[in-house]
Amino acid sequence: MSRRPTRPRPAPAPAAPDRCPCGLPASYADCCGRLHSGLAQATTAEQLMRSRFSAFVVEDAAYLLRSWHPQTRPPAVDFDPRLRWQRLEILGSTEGGPFHQEGTVEFVARYQEQGLSGSMREKSRFVRDQGVWVYLDGVVAD
Repeated sequence: MSRRPTRPRPAPAPAAPDRCPCGLPASYADCCGRLHSGLAQATTAEQLMRSRFSAFVVEDAAYLLRSWHPQTRPPAVDFDPRLRWQRLEILGSTEGGPFHQEGTVEFVARYQEQGLSGSMREKSRFVRDQGVWVYLDGVVAD
């Protein structure tokens, strides 16, 4: 996930400590933490998108690399220590269900960088690789 700033806005309230960073009403351990630890696999493209956002929040580079398509995966993930991902909003998706082979998820990810709030909007593409959902690529909206 890259970032593209927009005009500064008030920072959103941080997620409650018992809620997963992905925004669903579950604890991290019961939600994205299960995917990050390998106890579960994403069953939809949206679930993978949410888990990848949470991986950016908790800085889980290993999960991000594992969930990236081998043809587009970078050699490493670097986290900017000045950047904190705050909140994820799913705008829509196409296909990407349990019986699909590909899908898209459009989202807005909000962040704070050096005291300024910003957001990035992306339409991400996901495909199954050896039966497992992986992130292929995305287009960041202007």
